[in-house]
Amino acid sequence: MRSFNFFGRFYSAFHDYPSLSKIIAVSTVSGGSLIAYAEANTNNGNRGHVAHADAITSNSIAHADANTSKKKKVVVLGTGWAGISFLKNLNNPTYEVKVVSPRNFFVFTPLLPSVTCGKVEPRSIVEPIRNIIRKKNLDFSYCEAECTRIDPANKKIYCRASRTSINTNSKQGEEFAVSYDYLIIGVGAQVNTFNTPGVEGNCHFLKEIEDAQKIRRNVIESFEKASLPNLTEEERKKILHFVVVGGGPTGVEFSGELHDFVNQDVVKLYPMVQHLVKITVIEATDHVLNMFDKRITKFAESKFLRDDIDVKLGSMVTKISENEISTRAKGSDKTTSMPYGMVLWSTGIGQRPLIREFMKQIGQGNRRALATDEWLRVEGCDNIYALGDCATINQRKVVEDIAEIIKRADKDNSGTLKVKEFRDIMKDIIARYPQVKLYMESKRVRDFVDILTEAKGNAAKETIELSIEEFKSALSVADSKMKNLPATAQVANQQGAYLAKCFNRMEECEKNPEGPPRFRGTGRHRFQPFRYRHLGQFAPLGGEKTAAQLPGDWVSIGHSSQWLWYSIYASKQVSWRTRALVVSDWIRRFIFGRDASGI
Repeated sequence: MRSFNFFGRFYSAFHDYPSLSKIIAVSTVSGGSLIAYAEANTNNGNRGHVAHADAITSNSIAHADANTSKKKKVVVLGTGWAGISFLKNLNNPTYEVKVVSPRNFFVFTPLLPSVTCGKVEPRSIVEPIRNIIRKKNLDFSYCEAECTRIDPANKKIYCRASRTSINTNSKQGEEFAVSYDYLIIGVGAQVNTFNTPGVEGNCHFLKEIEDAQKIRRNVIESFEKASLPNLTEEERKKILHFVVVGGGPTGVEFSGELHDFVNQDVVKLYPMVQHLVKITVIEATDHVLNMFDKRITKFAESKFLRDDIDVKLGSMVTKISENEISTRAKGSDKTTSMPYGMVLWSTGIGQRPLIREFMKQIGQGNRRALATDEWLRVEGCDNIYALGDCATINQRKVVEDIAEIIKRADKDNSGTLKVKEFRDIMKDIIARYPQVKLYMESKRVRDFVDILTEAKGNAAKETIELSIEEFKSALSVADSKMKNLPATAQVANQQGAYLAKCFNRMEECEKNPEGPPRFRGTGRHRFQPFRYRHLGQFAPLGGEKTAAQLPGDWVSIGHSSQWLWYSIYASKQVSWRTRALVVSDWIRRFIFGRDASGI
């Protein structure tokens, strides 16, 4: 990182300008530039230059200490989508930011399946964290360590150096504490094995760049082993049987990438074993990609059928041994087993041990993720925020505040609500409770009054008075539209950007709150609550075909969507370096095919 050292000068101007009472001195402290401000007293005439210099120096140091102590310490746990988005969007110089993570880089996780079969190189989707924070020109620092526990009472976290940096002959393995004023938790989640026997020891996961590299080596090694001359055909079939557990976006994309590798590259590189490859997808529900539009689900299943990818729907994995995987069909007690060569487990996410222990500590032990409010603050901890896969927003229900809402809306205490009174309060209700807006969208109306008055017949809308019970009933139905946000990179990225904007405007919004009014209490909330904006989702299916589901119920499937996928994923890279590397990898693959080396 460049450092610009300005050597300070100062001189006395009191002899020539006796009325001058202020002087600015610039000096260098610890290799960095410091601007110090000092008061000069000229009432007693000219004094010695040395005395002035001593006074300025002492005042400069005192002012420097005061400036340093004023900075709030912000500790960011994790270098995933949420943490990096927060760091990239934070531009307030009044914070001292420390990033703590055992991984000193950011990974563009949507392209991990492309790494497994050589379509993209691992380093092309990785950006060092120090490259990101050095460009901010703010008080940022990074510590390669893993947080082991959180102490909210004393505003400290306890960390230990990551395994890769531990030297057994040094003190690097000892636990150390980091204090904070604000803590931002973005450590993500781990794979959920559902306590299925044998998963931990026999399956591959696909959450980190190391996972993708292991899968890539295993895929290449499988083809090399199957090419040995001393094996029977049954042994070769077992080695080349690739099983994917989980029919979500990751499992489907990996299956498509592996199928393309077999049909575009293996047929040339390993012609003797190409016909022995089998890909099986096991899904516990009735369809793959069940979070997508039904049109996409139907197309994906029919394409996999044409590509000879065996999809077992309604099938649960009961056990995985070293050589066999056991499954049971839905509604059946019969267990069947089949041999396999490699298993990818991609069935959802679970809590990390750090989050699990912290949740018990703050009384959230019975939840599946760390609960936050609509401003991403951990419930019960005013100075701790959580975002990304490790947390979920516990959206407040309208019925919890219904009495206060009615009291504020019924200004004339008539016991009924006129349409005007209702409209006056409705804007604040929508701002505070997003489920009301979702309910309106599901009813395809712009005015909530239309929902309340639809049973009133042809009466003039503006003259209708609504009973309190009708009001309660309609808003309670809106609570049924509440949904948890999906654990995706898109959600984490938007949460990080939102929280950074809040921190950028923290002092300003303390004085002039800009959020919705408080129905319980007086005044307004400091900020507008977080609102997720869904920008669409992709599901690459192999064969240069991708399914795209974009806002407005717009669905596209085919080659055009694949090129849209290329352009969007290239533009979403965190730096021009990774953008250039990813695009060059795609071009290389088009010209030369995938890299089949075992590294």
